[in-house]
Amino acid sequence: MSSAAGHGDVRAGGPAPAGGAFAAAVRVRPLGDGTFTADLPAPWTVGGRPHGGFLMALLAKAAVATHSGAGAPLVDPLSVSAQFLRPPGVGPVLLRTDVRKSGRRTTVVAVHLEQSGHSCVEGVVTTGRLPRERAAWADLPNQPAEPPGNAIDLAAVPSASAFKLSEVCDVRLDPNGAGFLHGHIGDPLRLRLWARPRGEHADPLFALVAGDISMPVTFNLGRLGWSPTVQLTAHLRSRPAPGWLRIQVESKAVHGMWFDSDATVVDATGRLVCQARQLALSAIG
Repeated sequence: MSSAAGHGDVRAGGPAPAGGAFAAAVRVRPLGDGTFTADLPAPWTVGGRPHGGFLMALLAKAAVATHSGAGAPLVDPLSVSAQFLRPPGVGPVLLRTDVRKSGRRTTVVAVHLEQSGHSCVEGVVTTGRLPRERAAWADLPNQPAEPPGNAIDLAAVPSASAFKLSEVCDVRLDPNGAGFLHGHIGDPLRLRLWARPRGEHADPLFALVAGDISMPVTFNLGRLGWSPTVQLTAHLRSRPAPGWLRIQVESKAVHGMWFDSDATVVDATGRLVCQARQLALSAIG
């Protein structure tokens, strides 16, 4: 595996990718009656399937779009919870929204993502206003604001062709503790990464992508196969500052094929921006 320094254009992850900019990729188009269309682009995939964090961002974008209109207040996604029923493919999808609660501080929107008449992802999104003040208290991972010089550039590894996301995201992995890189089994199920979109600054929607951007922590058990997400819940805590998002991912337990994965996403200024927890399946042997 090749390594690369974590420096360069710290403003926005280098040049914009051709046809794959995040802001354009998560665009939704209203059809009326709370229904939207969107396209799942090839660059935002892993193993040929749309990335789970990207799908979460699309659910959030559709929920926020239900507030659009003249005089509508600006809102942010605060929480996204999704059940992954079947993986959609690259191409057009339909997003159906249903406002379940509209309150002074929060609105709750159910969002169903469908493709070719099949329900693929069912989600619930809570929207409101992200806080702008600093946290009164936080207990966050001690991780450098920028990747170290020996960090692994995931765009340069042999498996990058399957990890298409590396074309549109600059993602670096800390090799310390990632024993699977060298065929070693037994390291704790804890990985550290840094990520940013190419050609633009991270926003709250990209923080949802970052919360699911790591390879499965069960790689450190030698389980290198496909690990589908069954359920994923993410809480957005603040708006990211420009620069790298630092990500720590860890698991509390692996029972049979089932494992949990918790991601903590912190921006360049040290503010917590996203917490994501998922239940997933891993291959045994």
